[in-house]
Amino acid sequence: DEKDAKRMLSQLSGSWHEVHTGVALYKMERSSAPASTSTSSLSSSSTTTTLVSSFTDTARVKFTTLSPSDVDAYVSTGEPMDKAGSYGIQGIGGQMIEKMEGDFFTVMGLPMHRLSTELAKALDSLNE
Repeated sequence: DEKDAKRMLSQLSGSWHEVHTGVALYKMERSSAPASTSTSSLSSSSTTTTLVSSFTDTARVKFTTLSPSDVDAYVSTGEPMDKAGSYGIQGIGGQMIEKMEGDFFTVMGLPMHRLSTELAKALDSLNE
């Protein structure tokens, strides 16, 4: 809600915080088994799910100092309402970011470079 967004943004104002994004890659294999009834020609399938890789990527973000009217104006855009941390770095909220250490896409929610590297490793290991 707006009250919580204003509280969160006021806490972030003028300070550093960390954003952690977790990713898990799974291999799914479907196996077919004969149907349980002898009168049916359909088969049932079950899926086996195996964790291939997982990681957490972290970025540090420094917010500029925000006045209460800055916070109110940003919240009135509606952008913070569906965002973890009450800001979207890829939108209007990006104007409030003074500095950042780490991957922009980690802050957005999906560290693309790290994901592509992990996917390549996972595919290589599956092909061995």
